[in-house]
Amino acid sequence: MAKVVSINISEKKGTIKVPVDKAEIKLNHGIVNDAHAGNWHRQISMLASESIDKMKQKGFNHLKFGDFAENITTQGIEVYLLPIGSKLRIGECEVEVTQIGKKCHSGCEIKKITGDCVMPREGIFVKVIKEGNIKINDNIEVLK
Repeated sequence: MAKVVSINISEKKGTIKVPVDKAEIKLNHGIVNDAHAGNWHRQISMLASESIDKMKQKGFNHLKFGDFAENITTQGIEVYLLPIGSKLRIGECEVEVTQIGKKCHSGCEIKKITGDCVMPREGIFVKVIKEGNIKINDNIEVLK
């Protein structure tokens, strides 16, 4: 079963996010108190812990959840394989996949440190279609 292993927020864009135990998710906004939230198609970013493990296998063992500026770190689901338009239930919320990967801006913290970043290849972005709350260990379900 897929689940949330970390929820991460930041006060400013382009910085490493810090973990929180739970988050309020708002329609047409994203995660309350996160710098990337707003009424656009990239309200929340998601990255699989398995993707972070790929970077660790390259020798970057110090990496932790939130370092890639992802809002939700998942486990048990390869989020980058989900087609655009896929809907997910996360805790009380529902989100829709709007973008797979992104153009990397060369100034991101991880790329400066490691010379590589998995987020542009395997991160996804979603918009909120049902608001509510999420917490660590919430199940993630792909809706049909």
